[in-house]
Amino acid sequence: MRRLLRPFRSKKQAVPGPSTSSPSAETSTTVPQGLQVVAEGINPIVDIVAVHGLNGHREKTWTASNGVNWLRDLLPQDLPNARIYTWGYGASTHSRSRVSCQYLYDHARTLVSELCLERQITETNRRPIIFIAHSLGGIIVKSALIHSDAARRGALEEHRSIKLSTFGVMFMGTPHQGGSGVALGKLIVNIASVFVAADDRLLKHLERDSEWLQQQIGQYGPISGNFVTKFAFEEYETPTLLGRSIMVVPRASAVVPGAADAEPIAIHADHIRMVQFGSKSDVGYKTVSGHLRVMTANAGSAISRRWDTEGRVDAVRSDRHIESFSVQFSLPEASHVEHFVGRDEELDTIYKELKNDGSRKIVVVHGLGGMGKTQLALAYAKRHRDEYSAVFWVNSKDVDTLKQGYAAAARRIFRAHPSLTYLKTSAEGDNLDEAIEGFKTWLSSSRNDRWLIIYDNYDTPKLPGCNDEGTFDIRPFFPEAHQGAILITTRSSQLRLGHLIAVKKLQNVEHSLEILSHASGRDGLGSDPDAHELARELDGLPLALATAGAYLYQVSTSFAEYHRLYKESWLRLQQKTPRLLSYEDRALYTTWGVSLDHVEQQSDVAADLLRLWAYFDNQDIWFELLKECQQDGPAWFWQLTENQLCFEEAVRVLCDHGLVEADATFKDVSSESRGYSMHSCVHSWTIHVVNDRWDDGLAKLALECMGLHVPNKNRPQYWLIEQRLVRHANRSREYINDRLLSQDDNVSMLDAINNLGDVYVNRGKLDEAEDMYRRALKGYKISLGPYHKLTLSTTNNLGILYWNQGKMDEAEEMYRQALEGCEKIRAPEYLEKLGTVNNLGVLYMDQGKLDEAEEMYRRALEADEKRLGPDHPSTLKTINNLGTLYRRQNKPEKAEEMYQRSIQGCEKALGPDHPSTLQTINNLAVLYTDHGKLDKAEELYRRAIEGKKKAHGFEHRSTLGSINNLGLLYYKQNKLVEAEEMLQQALKGWEKLLGHEHERCCNLRHALNTLRGSL
Repeated sequence: MRRLLRPFRSKKQAVPGPSTSSPSAETSTTVPQGLQVVAEGINPIVDIVAVHGLNGHREKTWTASNGVNWLRDLLPQDLPNARIYTWGYGASTHSRSRVSCQYLYDHARTLVSELCLERQITETNRRPIIFIAHSLGGIIVKSALIHSDAARRGALEEHRSIKLSTFGVMFMGTPHQGGSGVALGKLIVNIASVFVAADDRLLKHLERDSEWLQQQIGQYGPISGNFVTKFAFEEYETPTLLGRSIMVVPRASAVVPGAADAEPIAIHADHIRMVQFGSKSDVGYKTVSGHLRVMTANAGSAISRRWDTEGRVDAVRSDRHIESFSVQFSLPEASHVEHFVGRDEELDTIYKELKNDGSRKIVVVHGLGGMGKTQLALAYAKRHRDEYSAVFWVNSKDVDTLKQGYAAAARRIFRAHPSLTYLKTSAEGDNLDEAIEGFKTWLSSSRNDRWLIIYDNYDTPKLPGCNDEGTFDIRPFFPEAHQGAILITTRSSQLRLGHLIAVKKLQNVEHSLEILSHASGRDGLGSDPDAHELARELDGLPLALATAGAYLYQVSTSFAEYHRLYKESWLRLQQKTPRLLSYEDRALYTTWGVSLDHVEQQSDVAADLLRLWAYFDNQDIWFELLKECQQDGPAWFWQLTENQLCFEEAVRVLCDHGLVEADATFKDVSSESRGYSMHSCVHSWTIHVVNDRWDDGLAKLALECMGLHVPNKNRPQYWLIEQRLVRHANRSREYINDRLLSQDDNVSMLDAINNLGDVYVNRGKLDEAEDMYRRALKGYKISLGPYHKLTLSTTNNLGILYWNQGKMDEAEEMYRQALEGCEKIRAPEYLEKLGTVNNLGVLYMDQGKLDEAEEMYRRALEADEKRLGPDHPSTLKTINNLGTLYRRQNKPEKAEEMYQRSIQGCEKALGPDHPSTLQTINNLAVLYTDHGKLDKAEELYRRAIEGKKKAHGFEHRSTLGSINNLGLLYYKQNKLVEAEEMLQQALKGWEKLLGHEHERCCNLRHALNTLRGSL
């Protein structure tokens, strides 16, 4: 989405601060107004908004005499996680030719409106706000908060979000009340006298309306306790135009005594310089920035609770969870063209077929790649946005990408409606399956029938008789309720899910010329015969026309010259790829070929990046992904990844030629930089034409970039990086083969493959993980031998994987190989590190071989206590396993002792909500259940389930196991209704995880049928 605001860029020269003796008048054309971003922040958690006073300036007010603007140059270093704005408004009092047409209250409403709009556009309308207000800017901020508090449903309801999100206000020399015998209106005139004689009409208005200002105090008082407030006051007098110096706003006026949650702050400066700090050593800056850091640290939880309370109040008022299903229109993940051309007939047909009558409507838009299907769908959504309560765009190129789109949709809904607690875990956690269920539940809500979902790029449908790898059925992702509107784009003309609309080439040459004109930035094409000739040559293919236009925008080449280059490129392409399937593909590839020639003239690095891209997925290439391999790549790759600026410069060249575009999918949730993507047709061209032959070196480089970037689980939100890596791992599986792995020095590739196997395991893709582990193991055995530590590590990983798949014999074989290998090379410490002995104990216990299991556990515990200590997580895990073994051996006292020891150690070392702590709590509950301590067991199960839902999500094996156990406990307690509810939840989750016919699911259905017979 194109931002409406631009960050302020400082110039190298110093910016003079405002003069106290001779301020220069600024006309309406030079006074900057509105919001300005001075710092975007890194993963910002708070918005800081600075508001100047009368005759102020949104930049100069905050700029010291040495040119340092502390909001821009100092504060972002101390508060990197803050987005910082300044706000300007027409507040000139010294111009006799102009008095602002908006007085203080009107300015306040404008501030609320503009800030609300900006936060809606950036989807941050629940982010905490801290205001910094200088002088009379504080009157505006108070009026803004009063206005926001008064907003209610049906009357600028969205304005209420500003007050709800405001955590704190720092007033800098604001006159809140009269003091020391001076009326409030006179104090305001004193402020203005710093700049001009006090006979201006606006000054008279302010003095005359001091009664209104007194009224404002009465209105602000009741809501002031909702904010943390800092009252900063000046300590030095300020020179005025009349030649004398005065204390403009004395402490008695700047500080409101007895205000709730408020604190006075002394600033050792006059009224003007109290908001101008030239360096970090400035005492005033240290004071102000310190308070801002403390407020920022405390704001998040407080504002989150406030929004939760607001949601509960709304739910009570409406007697339902939610009064409205509206979600602000925003499609940041999709790539929009600024100027959509033609297709009126198709748009009208979509509208007719999707017209809401309370039932579900589906339209399938199909056509060849590059015909503009995506842009047609987006144009429809934008044209009819007001007819839908919510619109979602979901990239459906494969299952993983679709799931990520559902997770993004769940986050959007939860931001708009935080009272929907069932979406909280979906929005904040890493479990994509839970996000899918949460999103589908919302879509199926009663009376929620005015939503629109665009399933874009569904090009691999599972059709009757087709079982190709990568194809999938999209219907299980649809919500259960038969309502809402669904718009699907696909290349398949065989998809029969709804009304079919074919998107063909543009028939009207005027539409082709319009695309060329807009993309090239050139006018008058209607009368240019060369432009007509080129448009006819490109044959109404929107993507080819846009690519040609992007090229012509970069150069001064004429249409006739481009046409000549196009024909030359066509001939080269025909010689290189004589079997290219279609005329349409050849036309697209030819335009990209012309663009590639120009890219190579501008940047060899950009052209090489394009070639490398063929070995990644077409979506989401980002700087940190490539940075990992800087030292191992060729010279051009080192230049590309030297820093993020070099990477962005190369990508910009590709973007300028229409080959690549920014990808916003993970913009708001990932700790790493945004990615870039290319159209799937462009990606096919990079594979088959740009890389005219296979390049093992580039394949190796791409694979190692992926593998080396696999995050450690200790990294915060590691799963977000894993989600980004999965699509590239899928691409790598298409080209990993024995020939590639037979290269010399292939160990780094094998490490990468093993690491990608870890990613698949963590994402629940066990079949794909097995494939990667097997490839890595085979390569390690050939290159390093069967007893190398890397070989043994992957062998152990395969054992764990087989155990998770229920393949106990295969798991035992792998564990035995790892155990024997470590013993052969006499590396017991490595065996302990792998956990193979403990893993064998788990396996033997599952097989009922309890004596062998106890031998393994005791061996593992002795080694862990000796090497790691009694409170190490690995030691505590083995203690837990011993507890479970003793339970199976009917030794309850020993079992309880082990469990309690493990729980106490885990709570101390890992925390009460850590998954290891929660699993041991579940195990102790099982023990209590076995021995009739049912009330104790119920309490522990509830704690375990609540914690596991937060840690893992609902559809996780561990969570489902505890839910299942609680259901069986209720059955023992004769709480049959509660038992049925728990077991039904467990069954639903297990069926999704294991499949409808799995033995566990069959047994659970049988148990449910027995239970229902007792109801």
